[in-house]
Amino acid sequence: MSEKVLDTWLTIPKPLTPGSREACLVHIYPTGMMMGRRYPLGANPLVVGRGEESDIQISDNSVSRRHACVQPSTDGYDVADLRSTNGTFVNDRQIDRPVRLSDGDLLRVGNCIYKFLSGGNIEAHYHEEIYRLTIVDGLTEVHNQRYLLEFLDRELARSVRHARPLCLLMIDIDRFKAVNDTFGHLCGDYVLRELSHRIKDQVRREDLFARYGGEEFSMVLVETHLAEAREVAGRVRASVSARPFTFETESLPLTVSIGIACTDGGERGLTTAELIRRADEQLYKAKANGRDRVEA
Repeated sequence: MSEKVLDTWLTIPKPLTPGSREACLVHIYPTGMMMGRRYPLGANPLVVGRGEESDIQISDNSVSRRHACVQPSTDGYDVADLRSTNGTFVNDRQIDRPVRLSDGDLLRVGNCIYKFLSGGNIEAHYHEEIYRLTIVDGLTEVHNQRYLLEFLDRELARSVRHARPLCLLMIDIDRFKAVNDTFGHLCGDYVLRELSHRIKDQVRREDLFARYGGEEFSMVLVETHLAEAREVAGRVRASVSARPFTFETESLPLTVSIGIACTDGGERGLTTAELIRRADEQLYKAKANGRDRVEA
């Protein structure tokens, strides 16, 4: 969008229709003290940037001083990039002109992600989002470690009670630190999101895929024997290495290492922590044996 068009868009008042002010942005990533913070949207433009004059100030070098602006329109809110260095993204698509925001859209500015909420009962909608943030990872949109541990506790107890098999996969991106060091954290975040998208489509409804922490993910396979778990892990490994990850102009051939731990349900007293430790041991073995492999 040209500088002249952008300046015109920012300076012309946009009349609001009744109820259109019922909207806000919610900080969902990175986690920490800012997670869940709400920024109400009203009749005035809201500027996001690194500068002190910004309505949402982000202290990160990936963000320009005046990075993006959310402005009311006749029947909602539009977002525009303010000629930032790293661009503004809506649902992971870079925008080059004002874009109308829809309820649930994800706005990414630098390394921060905000969720746009709108509708008739914005207060209830907001509290639902706050609860969701307790069980879902804001960056990858898959379940987080807290939910993983609760799920694994339940399934392990059920495995023992009914003497049924259960398998845990620990999945780690090989040489991920080099990606961050070479291409920056924006690229690293992209890799984590893209990897999650590639893997979660392969997960059965009764199973669970979650971000364990950092570049490590987990998959819980319910009523699954070791041979089947190996097949699943092999498909996951292949789906990552099959095609490079593309960030801007960079092509990144990446791989994952996977460790598997299984129980047939007959180990009474087996804890979640012990099952995770066993899977981690196999993951470290996969790393030691050359990476881009599965060990069990």
